[in-house]
Parts: sequence; structure tokens; C-alpha cells
Amino acid sequence: MVSITIRSLCKRFGDTVALDSVSLKIEPGEMFFLLGPSGCGKTTLLRHIAGFYTPDSGKILFDARDVTDVPAHKRNTAMMFQSYALWPHMSVAQNVAFGLEQRKADPENIERRVGEALDMVRLRKQANRKINQLSGGQQQRIALARALVVRPDCLLLDEPLSNLDARLRLDMRAEIRRICKEFGLTTVYVTHDQKEALAIADRLAILDEGKVVQAGTPRQIYRFPFSTRVASFLGEINMIRGVIENAVDNGKLWSVKTDFGQFWGRLTEKNWNPAAGERVTVCIRPEAMRLADYAGARNTISGKLSNYMYLGDTAQTVLTGAEGQEIRVTELHPTGRTPDEATELFASSSPEDTLILRR
Repeated sequence: MVSITIRSLCKRFGDTVALDSVSLKIEPGEMFFLLGPSGCGKTTLLRHIAGFYTPDSGKILFDARDVTDVPAHKRNTAMMFQSYALWPHMSVAQNVAFGLEQRKADPENIERRVGEALDMVRLRKQANRKINQLSGGQQQRIALARALVVRPDCLLLDEPLSNLDARLRLDMRAEIRRICKEFGLTTVYVTHDQKEALAIADRLAILDEGKVVQAGTPRQIYRFPFSTRVASFLGEINMIRGVIENAVDNGKLWSVKTDFGQFWGRLTEKNWNPAAGERVTVCIRPEAMRLADYAGARNTISGKLSNYMYLGDTAQTVLTGAEGQEIRVTELHPTGRTPDEATELFASSSPEDTLILRR
């Protein structure tokens, strides 16, 4: 296991700022995810850790060792790409052995370590098959075995599950976490899939325009986003504009005036003390809202039904308020009863689930 420290890393490609003073600390044995919209810099950062790119400034350390200018083949990292890049003319075992052969390992040692790597991914019986005789999920696991066989200090994964169907993605993300944790690998994982990151990451960083805008555990970032950009990127969220009235409940909560009425909620940004009249955004996750037959004194939205989608395990009701703003309410374990379109509906949230962010 190795820790990875990134200090003020900067990279430009022409006029484009790909990384803007990025700093992170990834702990030994941690599964750390890089998440963000396309072009945010997450794959560029991963390639810097691998040694494929040299930064314009900043440092990368593996434990206390400065590897900023160390070439990729001397960093003892293993990278698994989206395309897998398996050799179709080679057998499964030959594909897995490729990295060891490039390192001039002893033939007997190669055979033993290839067997161990195939055991890790539970595919030893397929050792003599050709790549085109394997399913997509099996090919993904062979690519993982090839990365693991060299016993890297850290494993780098770039959208490794994007070519798999939904069912297989669920199975393989659990398998990747099992392997990484079982063998104590420090893992850096790039993905667009928010649920994938929430499900298996120890911690994650949200990047936007080459900057780390927030880092923490999945629960911390989902429940306590520091900005509307983070809140809207990680899962669905309703956003309602308003202005601060005052602190309430001994300063634990704040009151906000909106077009829907008064809301009490909590601040998520550290060391922020908004002034009365300051413009803010009230953010509420759809699953944190509950449909009701009447309006409460606060934290209530009223509107007409504009859409209803029954999805089996969940249902989503979309209300349209007087100002034309749509509000989404997610019902868990729904009955399947469609709300009446002609009836005014109400949706409420608790102050604990109501977030107040800067406009």
C-alpha cells in the first residue's frame, strides 16, 4: 500500500487549463474516486498519477517519494483503461502474463503469479481460452488481472465498467471493491457514474474546470454539498431561490423566504454566516420530500401534478408551482396510485433535509 499526495498540480494544454492547482491526499489502501462532468480534468489527473503526463508545476508523492518526474514504467502503477486493450491473438494467460514478460520476470515466477492473478478474479479455468471466447464481464476481469499481476503500488482505473450492461456493472463494481480491499490496493478510480462512486468509494473528489471543488466521503458530499454545482452534479435536487431572513433554533437552522413560502434549513458551507436579505438557494433532494394533503406552516411546496412516473421500486411525482417551477418528489416503495391531476398537491421536507447554499 502507498499513499498518494498531490500538491498544487497545474497543467495547461495550449489555452486550456486542464488542472488548476489541484491538491489531494489519498490514504494507503483507500478507494478514491474522481468524479465530475466531461472535461473537468479527472482523466488528466489520473494520467499524471500514472506518469503519462508531466505537470507544468506542482508535485506528486508516493508516500514520501517524489515521483513528479519519474517515468511511468518506474512508478510501479497499473492502469486499467475503458477499452481493456486485450490482445485477441493471445490466450487469457498470455494476456495476463504480458506485463511480467516486459519486466523480464523468471518464467516459473510468471506462471505462478499469472495463476494467482486469475484466482483473484476467479477465472483460472479460462486460462487457455482466447479473448473472443469470453463475455464482456470476463474480459473486464482479465484486464483487471493483468493490472494486478505486476503487484502495483497503486491501481488506476479509467471508466472500467462503461462498456458493460447495467446488471453486469452492479456485479463488477462489487467485485472490484472486493479485490482492491482484499489485497490492500490504493486505488484511484475515474467515473461518470454517480451511483458507482457512491456505492464503492471510501472517499471521492468532485472536479470542475480543473479544480477540486469538494472532497470527502460519499455520505458527506451527498448530504453536505458546499455549492449548488456539487449538489446538482451528485444526484437529483430541487433548487428554490430565496433570501435569508434570520437564524432560528438557537442558530442551528436558518429561515429563508421563497416564492413557495418560508423554509427552515441548515447551512452546509463551513464558516458562512449569511446576512439578512442575502440571496440563497434552498436545495432539497426529491427523496427527502413527502407528499401531503395539506400545507404546513413552513417547508411546504404546493402545485399541480405535471408528470407521474411509476418505476416499480420508486415513483417520481413532478409538481408545477404557481411560478411555473417544477419540483420533483421521489416516493420509495410506491403503491402505484396515480395522484389526481386536478387536485392541488403539497410536498414537504424536514429542516434537517433542507439545505441552504449560496446563490
